[in-house]
Amino acid sequence: MIFVDRHDSRTRRWVAEAILKVEADANRSCDTHLHVFPLPSHWGVNLYLKDESVHPTGSLKHRLARSLFLYGLANGWIGPTTTVVEASSGSTAVSEAYFARLLGLPFIAVMPATTSPEKIHLIEFYGGKCHLVRDPATIYDESHRLAAETGGHFMDQFTYAERATDWRGNNNIAESIYSQMAMEPHPEPAWIVVGAGTGGTSSTIGRYIRYRRHPTRLAVVDPEGSAFYPSWTTGDATLTAPGSRIEGIGRPRVEPSFQPSVIDRMIAVPDARSIAAMHWTREVTGLDVGGSTGTNLAACVQLVDEMRQAGERGSVVTLVCDSGDRYKGTYGNPDWLAAQSLDIEPHLAELRAWLDQ
Repeated sequence: MIFVDRHDSRTRRWVAEAILKVEADANRSCDTHLHVFPLPSHWGVNLYLKDESVHPTGSLKHRLARSLFLYGLANGWIGPTTTVVEASSGSTAVSEAYFARLLGLPFIAVMPATTSPEKIHLIEFYGGKCHLVRDPATIYDESHRLAAETGGHFMDQFTYAERATDWRGNNNIAESIYSQMAMEPHPEPAWIVVGAGTGGTSSTIGRYIRYRRHPTRLAVVDPEGSAFYPSWTTGDATLTAPGSRIEGIGRPRVEPSFQPSVIDRMIAVPDARSIAAMHWTREVTGLDVGGSTGTNLAACVQLVDEMRQAGERGSVVTLVCDSGDRYKGTYGNPDWLAAQSLDIEPHLAELRAWLDQ
């Protein structure tokens, strides 16, 4: 008989210990909070914010990074000396740097040069290195090049996000939402509202809704400059766009992880309205949220209005994706807004008046 045996007991032991460390992190962090957004009670509609900013690395991407590491470890792509490389606009890289440090692995984040300094600092705080590129479209090629050059592994969140997470349950974000909603007045949401960066979160939630036979509809929000919305409306997956100013969501191309068939509605939100809704949410709730959360809330306002006009009672759930601390130099900076020709004041006035109806 002729055979080839590539079993490496030392590496397998290391992988087993690494998976245990990653799962122990999940066990320590428990679940995220579900906040009630204060709407007038006579509206008959309840709005909830699932606060993903309380994860150890401060964003929704902590879930994705954990799943990607487990996926890479279980597939044999990540070993005891692997350099981990990721293409990211920031938050995923922050979370992956955290898990790389947990496992004692080198980490390189390939990011657009426009990424906020706050996110760059966090990646470096967790021991990662930042490789900045002027053209955001080159982050994929650069990531492949660096992975080959270092003998490392390109995580490729934009390809693997939708398959690394168990969409059937296992305490994923969708299962968590329904578990926390169980004792609320309207436990099955009329709408769940999320943004799309990789498409992983919308894919997980959309599949779970169908798998568990919930009547909930999934709305995906998209900022201006992103390719997702025009692609979804036309059915053309080859469309490209300039890219988004709202970090964490929107892409210049349609990513492989984006699953359009699980989405019931897409809503395009102007950047000025996203940032206004970010500031307004802080005023109303006291939660310091980022720009992508503002995009979510802008869409929630539209959906709640539609429900009221139709005489529909029920609930809407969306996500706090990360904290506003990461955007003090951009979305929280009047000079930056002026340089970008973003006037948020008319939108702020409209949102403030909305709650007084």
